[in-house]
Amino acid sequence: MSNIGYHLLLSIFWLIISYYSSYYEVYRYSKGIEIFGKLLKQFFFISLITFAYVGYKYKYVTTDEVGFYIFSSFILVGLLKYSIFFTLKKYRILYGGNHRNVIIIGNGKSVDELKDFFTTNPDYGYNLSHIFDLKKEKKKEILDSKNFVIQNKVDEIYISINTLTHREINSFIHFADNNLKTIKFLPDSKNTFLRNLAVEYYGYIPIIALRTIPLDKEVNKRIKRFFDVVFSLIIIIIILSWLTPLIALLIKLESRGPIFFKQKRNGLNYEEFYCFKFRSMHLNPIADLEQVQKNDPRITKIGKFIRKTSIDELPQFFNVLLGDMSVVGPRPHMVSHTEMYAKSVDKFMVRHFIKPGITGLAQTNGFRGEVETEKDIINRVKYDIFYLENWSLLLDIKIIIATIINAIKGEKKAY
Repeated sequence: MSNIGYHLLLSIFWLIISYYSSYYEVYRYSKGIEIFGKLLKQFFFISLITFAYVGYKYKYVTTDEVGFYIFSSFILVGLLKYSIFFTLKKYRILYGGNHRNVIIIGNGKSVDELKDFFTTNPDYGYNLSHIFDLKKEKKKEILDSKNFVIQNKVDEIYISINTLTHREINSFIHFADNNLKTIKFLPDSKNTFLRNLAVEYYGYIPIIALRTIPLDKEVNKRIKRFFDVVFSLIIIIIILSWLTPLIALLIKLESRGPIFFKQKRNGLNYEEFYCFKFRSMHLNPIADLEQVQKNDPRITKIGKFIRKTSIDELPQFFNVLLGDMSVVGPRPHMVSHTEMYAKSVDKFMVRHFIKPGITGLAQTNGFRGEVETEKDIINRVKYDIFYLENWSLLLDIKIIIATIINAIKGEKKAY
């Protein structure tokens, strides 16, 4: 592909596409999977342009040749982009270069978490110069912090909204603007979980929405649904078609009762549905009331195995086909527990803005199975809210891969 016209056209479209896809918006805090998503988006449109140009201009160039050209370009550009990204990370760790001097103003849990982030992630290149906690002489510390910014060439100021008054915050914004400093804010104590705020305009009136949910967009709903249906059909045809009779036989040989266990769960918009599983317990009257615990006498021998390997969850792919669940999403709880947590756990109901999943971000981060402490359910909700506010198809794929790896390795709370 040495045609000058093609490369000129490609260069123009590359710049236009990269502007709208934010291809070059890779920051020190960006994740590897985000970069991969930008690469896929960029090359999807570049592929369309290439095939269109070749189809119009050349008659004897085969699809395989064009495909190889695009694939090899994708690999080379990806290697270059990732090389720069990871080289900068190493450079920051080994030589302390490409860093940003930062200070934190305020106190509280969010300040402590940000301090830990800066100190435990040197590859991001943030040099935490000082923390002004404003606990003693507030006015003096505020003045000292501004002087410190000027004298020590601080690049970024992080402020805890909870610690300052509205007037003091405005004063810092004015100071930062007039001294060419970046200012960022930590959410206040009421925002226990990070909000993904969005600004919408009603005419010329700015309206702030508390969070954006990508799956509220129709195009994202259709993409996720298409993926769910295709993935579920693959699992049902390739795995469940032969595994179900085998598991059914083993369940029947050990204990009386049905092969499948169905239980009411709360799903999208808090609506109830029946969640399917392979039966892993002896028939008992408290199956809908008490979670399974370690060494639970209700669990059968085959049940112990299918729970450990997560095989008992596989019938939920039928729930996905029916539209009650998604492959990835917040795990649904039994109705009695949902009612309990809704009253005691802040933001718990937010999980029901999207469909529940067979697996989820919380489960791949160690919060699956029995809820032993309040911390377990709080962290589960925290991950679920992060997922619904930051959904992408790539994130779903990443969670699925992590789930498969965890199932093979075996999980501590898989009982």
